[in-house]
Amino acid sequence: MRFIDSHTHTWGADTAELPWSVESLPPGWNGSYTAHELIADMDAASVDEGVIVTPPLYGRGIRANEYTMRSLEAYPDRLWGVGLMDFFGSDPQQVRADLRRVVGHDRMLGVRMHACLRYDEHPSELDRTADWILDDDLDPVWTEAARQETSVFIFPKAEQISMIETLAQRHPDVTIVVDHMAYPDDRTDPTTEPWTDFEALAEHANVAVKVSSLPRSSETGWPYEDLWEYLRYLLEWFGPERLLLGSDYPWMDDWASYEECLNWIEEVTFLSARDLSYLSSRSFDRVHGVD
Repeated sequence: MRFIDSHTHTWGADTAELPWSVESLPPGWNGSYTAHELIADMDAASVDEGVIVTPPLYGRGIRANEYTMRSLEAYPDRLWGVGLMDFFGSDPQQVRADLRRVVGHDRMLGVRMHACLRYDEHPSELDRTADWILDDDLDPVWTEAARQETSVFIFPKAEQISMIETLAQRHPDVTIVVDHMAYPDDRTDPTTEPWTDFEALAEHANVAVKVSSLPRSSETGWPYEDLWEYLRYLLEWFGPERLLLGSDYPWMDDWASYEECLNWIEEVTFLSARDLSYLSSRSFDRVHGVD
C-alpha cells in the first residue's frame, strides 16, 4: 500500500547564502533537518512520499520557500511542498503574483495560514481567537487560489473552526485543509463546542482535515489512544476520503520517532482496511487531484 506523509518540515543550515531570519527550531534541535535526512527517515519507515510544509525560519519574503523548492527539485518523485507568503501586501496585484510564484512549481500544493498565531513576519504568539483569516484584505489570496486551483492550509485552534466554515462558504472553489485536527489540547473536548464545530464544517465539500501531530497533543504516548475519539468523530463527519495522515516531524514537543508519528494508526481498532487506505494515500490523491 502506498504511503504519503502529508505534513513534514525540513530546513537547511543557517548560511550567509540562505540565512535564517529567526531562530525557530523544534525543541531539541540545534541545526538543520535536511531533505536528505527526511528521505532517509521516510525510507526507514516505508513512507513513499512526503509533504514539506515550509517552516517559518526564513520569514514570509521572496526567499521563504527557497529551501523547500530546492528539496522538491532534489527529490521530484518523493516530495511535495506547501509554502509561506506575505498575505497582507500593500498591492493586491503583487499579492496575487506572490501566490502564483509560490505555487508555480507543479509539486507545490498551496500556501499555509498560521491562523492560531498572531500575524507577523514570523508566526509567534498563540492567539486562539485571532480572526485575521477573515479579513477582507485577504480576498486577493482567495480569488487567486481559486484561479490557480491550489489549496489553502489553515492551522487553527478549535475556537477558530467556525471561522473556517465561514471561509469555506465564501470560497467554495478553494480547497481548504485544516492542519493537525485544530490541535486539540487540555481545553478541547471532542464531544463539545468548539471542537464539534467540525461537524458543520464537514458539510462543505471543499474542506479536508489532517490527522497529524498526535504526539504533540497526546498525554498518554504512543499509540496516542487518548486522541482516538477525535479521530472517530472526524471519520463520522468527513469520511475517510477527506482525512489525511501526517507526522509533523520533527516538530514535536514530546519526542517521538518518525515512525511512531505515523504507525500509531495501525493500532486503531475501529479503522477498516478501506479507512487505512484512504488516510495513507488515497485521500491525498483525491483532495489534491493527483493522478
